[in-house]
Amino acid sequence: MDRKEQKSIIEGLLFVSGDEGIYPEQIAKVLEIEMKEVIDTLEEMQKDCEESHRGLQIVQYAKVYRFATKKEHASYYQKLIDIPTAASLSQAALETLAIVAYRQPITRTEMEEIRGVKTDKALQTLVSHLLIKETGRAEGPGRPILYGTTKEFLDTFGLKTLDDLPSLSEENEQTNEADLFFGSLQEISK
Repeated sequence: MDRKEQKSIIEGLLFVSGDEGIYPEQIAKVLEIEMKEVIDTLEEMQKDCEESHRGLQIVQYAKVYRFATKKEHASYYQKLIDIPTAASLSQAALETLAIVAYRQPITRTEMEEIRGVKTDKALQTLVSHLLIKETGRAEGPGRPILYGTTKEFLDTFGLKTLDDLPSLSEENEQTNEADLFFGSLQEISK
């Protein structure tokens, strides 16, 4: 495999690993190449991103590599976030929001285990609607991002605190209160 193909595959691996990133050891195992070659290629790719006019860079945090946007473009990203959208929340986003609300702080992987499917797009939508945010990092390999709800979430649903969420302990109450909660969710997604 030539260097061009290695870079292409590593770029894809960085993309699919998302915010949690990827260890060089994982890349070496996937590509079946030596660690030194992985590190050399990653460093070369970092320089490529720095020297060209790209919106992304490859960053390393705690031995994990991932894509990140360049700080000098932050004002443009903020403008996008500030643009009101008419887009509604998908069923996947609603389910993910309920999971975050009741299980926070929670990692993306934990959400995916509960839902049984990927949550990347739903998380992105919820963050852009300011309903959830990163609240820290979990202990353990890769130090995955923890997510929780925001003040805007509370305001949107007329809650003073998270204790005001419908209880999930009693089955009969659960159905009625959860219906009220999901009814509110669907109202904001219109």
